[in-house]
Amino acid sequence: MDPLDELRALALAAVGVGGLRKVRVLDGITVTTVDEPTLPQSAMAEPSFAIVTQGVKSTALNGRAYEQHPGQYLIVSLDLPVTGQALVADRDAPLVVVSMTLSPHEIAPLLLETPVPARRPSLAGLSISDATPDLLDPIIRLLRLLGHPDDLRVLAPACRREILWRMLTGAQGALIRQIGTADGHLTHIARAIRWIRENFASPLSIADLAALSGMSESTFHRHFRAATSMTPIQFRRQIRLQEARVLLATGARTVAEIGYHVGYESPSQFNREYRRTFGTSPGHDVGQVTRISMPQ
Repeated sequence: MDPLDELRALALAAVGVGGLRKVRVLDGITVTTVDEPTLPQSAMAEPSFAIVTQGVKSTALNGRAYEQHPGQYLIVSLDLPVTGQALVADRDAPLVVVSMTLSPHEIAPLLLETPVPARRPSLAGLSISDATPDLLDPIIRLLRLLGHPDDLRVLAPACRREILWRMLTGAQGALIRQIGTADGHLTHIARAIRWIRENFASPLSIADLAALSGMSESTFHRHFRAATSMTPIQFRRQIRLQEARVLLATGARTVAEIGYHVGYESPSQFNREYRRTFGTSPGHDVGQVTRISMPQ
């Protein structure tokens, strides 16, 4: 059987088909199936990789769309505000995605086994590559272990290690290395991103974020934009608006209260930026928006 066909069959056997299903089949491993195209939906993506085995999906960062076809995998290197969408999916051929979180703690030990690049690679928040047979093989063997608890307990860690090794030595190796490098620029930018996520409603100081990242202001600004495709101010705005959209879904507060809660002192600015980002007014979305369930 073709490796991609086998991976798709194993994924479907694990979660089934019907509507939008997202199941964590193992710690850090998720299978998602969608049986019809979806509208764009916003979410915070975490460091991870996701491989499409059937259908077509799109992940957009700051207006730039990354389209994945069968056999392609997407690397997300940082916590990023993205928009996901199933482009091609139906009941007979659903979109099937297998995703895995990327932990710096798992990647770091493998760096000792690979040569250090001659120069530091450029930063990237998202990147797409074609999956090789060498990468597909350990993913398939890992999913084969489902339903066999003893085998899973003993063999799964080795499969995960091999998956990371294949990515580290593959087309996206430089980016994977950045995720696992404690003193890398990507790790320093991740500290600033974490602060913005936790304090999105507070005033933002570029000088303080640069200091937190151990960089000069100009270097920080350059690396932040290279990694996220946004300035820190633009990034914070995306976080604020995504949080507002989630709160609007509950219908528990007024639009003005939600705008103020996420950091907007001007209701008109909140309405204007919300409409520019989502194409509709905050009032229109009250009680109508749900959080995305698709992997990014």
